[in-house]
Amino acid sequence: MGKLGYLIIDDERLAREEMKWSLKPYADLEFLGEASNAFQAEELMNSLHPDLIFLDVQMPGKTGFELLEALDHVPAVIFTTAFDQYAVKAFELNALDYLVKPIRQERLEKAILKVRQQLQNTSATKPAHLFVKEGEKYHFIALNDLYLIESIGNYARLYFKHEKVFFKRSLSQLEKTLDPNLFFRINRNTIINTSFIEQVTPDANGRLSFRLKNNESYTASNRQSALFKSRNMF
Repeated sequence: MGKLGYLIIDDERLAREEMKWSLKPYADLEFLGEASNAFQAEELMNSLHPDLIFLDVQMPGKTGFELLEALDHVPAVIFTTAFDQYAVKAFELNALDYLVKPIRQERLEKAILKVRQQLQNTSATKPAHLFVKEGEKYHFIALNDLYLIESIGNYARLYFKHEKVFFKRSLSQLEKTLDPNLFFRINRNTIINTSFIEQVTPDANGRLSFRLKNNESYTASNRQSALFKSRNMF
């Protein structure tokens, strides 16, 4: 595993400087940049594609949670804030870790260990999560857990584990951001995660039916059936 690129996102300059100083001993972490608000952070993340962000929760204009909601894909996140009432919410989101200011070096050390463990097998060019806000509930969804995406008007419905949530993206928008080696659009309304395919069966007209590991089945259109066959020498 190469160096892990990170951003520091915090509205307080001194907090950003302290974090940079604290992270200097970690030779496998590479500082990519910093932002004082969510709008700057979004621009940096879209251009630099960090593996990891150290993210303050309470910032003027847009919170850290709102920043994550605006992103197509979310890297690993370690929340950093002075307000520990956000801790429960952060861990419900499956955030990598949560550091309360002032941050103790030994506590940071444990967080960095988690970073190494989680990211050692992931690709820096394909961020591994989606962040979805549904009412007052937040979801931090690993793409590997996402087995089906359905079009619901201008929204997408995401299926993962035993849950399903609405996402504020159209299926076409979402498709452009997904790894084509992992996700395949079987018809105009449905994308499946190919790693969940248990069985592929052609019908009398040549259309393919995909049975997933949860025993749910979905049928591809004629065009997409032909495309899947050509790609997979089926």
